[in-house]
Amino acid sequence: MKDSGEIVGIGMMFAAGVAVGAVFAEYVKIIPLAIPCCLSMMIPTLSVAVFLKSDSKKANRLSFLFIFFLTGLFCSINSKTGYGIPVPKGYPGRLAAIKGEQLKRLIDSIPYPSAGTGPLVKALLTGDRSGLDKTTVNIFRASGASHILALSGLHLGILYLILSRLTVPLGNRPGARRTRFLLTFGTAGFYTLMTGASPSIVRAFLYITIGETARLLGRERAPVNILLTALTIQLALKPEVITSLGFQLSYLAMVGITILYPRLEKMYPAGEGLAGRTDPMRKLWKGAVLSISCQVFTAPLVWYRFHTFPKYFLITNLTALPLTSAVMVLSVTTIALSWAGICPDLLIYLDDKAVSLLVECLGVISSL
Repeated sequence: MKDSGEIVGIGMMFAAGVAVGAVFAEYVKIIPLAIPCCLSMMIPTLSVAVFLKSDSKKANRLSFLFIFFLTGLFCSINSKTGYGIPVPKGYPGRLAAIKGEQLKRLIDSIPYPSAGTGPLVKALLTGDRSGLDKTTVNIFRASGASHILALSGLHLGILYLILSRLTVPLGNRPGARRTRFLLTFGTAGFYTLMTGASPSIVRAFLYITIGETARLLGRERAPVNILLTALTIQLALKPEVITSLGFQLSYLAMVGITILYPRLEKMYPAGEGLAGRTDPMRKLWKGAVLSISCQVFTAPLVWYRFHTFPKYFLITNLTALPLTSAVMVLSVTTIALSWAGICPDLLIYLDDKAVSLLVECLGVISSL
């Protein structure tokens, strides 16, 4: 489309239709009637959009957007009937599940000095929290860092950054860019399947894939357009996911990062030269406003669902997110070298200490 804003309109209208359909399916038991009604409304609306005069651009646009609202409504209601297209669990899914179990066993086999390090690493990288003790879980919950334990787009985003750095030596020639794209897409997709394809992980995978595809094709990568495109694709494939709390929080956090964060970040302008790029106070500011941007959009839903608010969310995120990134980088390196049989004891020790420092810092915050 000529106007990239149309992507936003389409995504919002489609999502609105899916949301209305979810309400219909949950509270109004008229699914057998709703599906033919949606179809009967689409036909005249599409006809109007097609046969309107060319100078009626506003009416044409409204009709076009209304079609996407009806499409979302239809998809949402139809998904509740049980007659949708089943998603087969083919070879990639089975292979990913097998490799996921192998990864867990490999993590368990690493001789970390502290007993709690292995289970926490396994939770951060695979989402398996079965080995965590209650004390650790309570520390994360009391400090407002439960979202770190819940496998989400944050974790896939960190792994994506690691992969991006590792593939930099391949260069930027056309062939190298295609290779980097295939490596990123394949690794992120396999990790998404391996960890169970939760709504927030799928959102991150779609966001990364759409962004990298646009980069490969030399297209504009407007964050809002990428986010709304990912939203539309995810809801089209699985409309019922809109009722998932993880899905809702994931997209609300991304809305804050996409819309509010750039405005707040500009309030502390970057300096010139190396000093400007390495300014510690600006880095602190960026971390703070990133956390605030997410909380502004997610806090109302969290309060509505759980009647709670993390009082020390700013301290928690400024402390935990950098440490979590460091832990994941060290853990991925430790796991890779352990799989190859060449992991030095020093690296295992450093990974263990990083995990212990993360838990200790959150323990201090939870006691405030």
